[in-house]
Amino acid sequence: MTTFQPLIATAASPRPQTTPNPARYPVAIIGAGALGLSFAARIARTLRVAVVARDRAAAARLCQGVRVGDSLFQPEAWAPEEAPQADWVIVLVKTGDTAAAARSAARMQPLGVLSLQNGLVEPVLQAHCPLPRVAQGITTTGAFRDASGVTPSGDGEVLVPPGFEELASMLARAGLDARVEDDIVPARLAKLLVNLAINPLAALFRVRNGELLEAPYRLWLDALVTEAWPVLCAEGLALDEAAAHARVRAVARATATNRASMLQDVLAGRPTELDAITGVLIELAARQGAAVPTHRAVHRLLSLVEAPAG
Repeated sequence: MTTFQPLIATAASPRPQTTPNPARYPVAIIGAGALGLSFAARIARTLRVAVVARDRAAAARLCQGVRVGDSLFQPEAWAPEEAPQADWVIVLVKTGDTAAAARSAARMQPLGVLSLQNGLVEPVLQAHCPLPRVAQGITTTGAFRDASGVTPSGDGEVLVPPGFEELASMLARAGLDARVEDDIVPARLAKLLVNLAINPLAALFRVRNGELLEAPYRLWLDALVTEAWPVLCAEGLALDEAAAHARVRAVARATATNRASMLQDVLAGRPTELDAITGVLIELAARQGAAVPTHRAVHRLLSLVEAPAG
């Protein structure tokens, strides 16, 4: 198998504005945000990887290079309408862009499509990508983007459902902690629990993940876990309450320097994934007749932060 190393721009070897049409890629990533570029840079150490950006202009900018960690990474970037074929497609877009990403993935004629997004997006993905292998896995890795580039901020794990063994092996060869999880539903719910506790609080108080373990944020963090735990258990979460609190604290500690995705969105003036995360829990709680007042308060407050000034 031919390996691919990211190119480093020099005066003697400028990059073209567009990527030449290649043979089929082993892996493609739809989503050129912080996490998508962090994954792509890792995978590109061992395999050719295509990055599908939001549009042609964004793809052209990426081809000129972006700092990921301590290195300049020049992805083979594509606009959605020009995306090449690929064996495996990883979806890492915001939840509101899931349907469009699914349609792009289907046109790439892959063996399988795997979402590593927040929330519970598998039904939307499958509705718009009618292929045999379309599923949602999870990742607890972290990364954030600022004016200087992308900063990886926490090496978590990548769990994929059965049927994605080949992709898991590719990710493992790239140095990611990737493995197949036979029962992926409880794992998805455990990730949702983490996102429910960390993401909206980080955005609301504009702090990094690790600060949520300290006063006064810790009271909010614990309250969100306590309220969400019985609701998610009714849906299949396989953690007792003590383990649920321990999981959230462990992720906050492991990603202490990370700016949660909702915080990045708030700072950039973009819509957040509030409804796809906290909104989902509120809907589940209403269906079960459960009270989640702290989540409702956080949802209301963060909605006010998102709302444009009148």
